[in-house]
Amino acid sequence: MPNPKLPELALSDDEASVLRGWTRRRKTAQALALRARIVLRCAEGGSNSEIAAELGIQRATVAKWRSRFVVDRLDGLLDEARPGRPRTISDDQVEAVITATLESTPANATHWSTRS
Repeated sequence: MPNPKLPELALSDDEASVLRGWTRRRKTAQALALRARIVLRCAEGGSNSEIAAELGIQRATVAKWRSRFVVDRLDGLLDEARPGRPRTISDDQVEAVITATLESTPANATHWSTRS
C-alpha cells in the first residue's frame, strides 16, 4: 500500500527508457546514474527508508531526488548551474579549436604542440 505522504511518482515509457539508459551508460556521471536509480526504484513503490536501505544511501537523499523529479521531471535530475563567473568561451568556440587541432596541421610541422 503506497504511503499517502509521499508524492505520486509515475513514469512515462520515454522517461523510464531515458533513466534506464543513464544507469547503463559507461560515460554517465555516477551522481546522475544514482539519481536515475533512485527515481526508477521510487516508481516501483516503497518508502524512502526502504529505497535508501536498498541503495545504501541516506533517506534524505531519496526524498530530495523524488521530490525534484516530481516537480521538474528529467530536468530536475541534471546538475544545476553553479555560482561564479559565467563562461566567456562558448561551446562553438571550443568545438572550433578542437576541430582545428585534430583535422589540420600547422605550417612546417607534423602536429600541433603547446608551443604552436
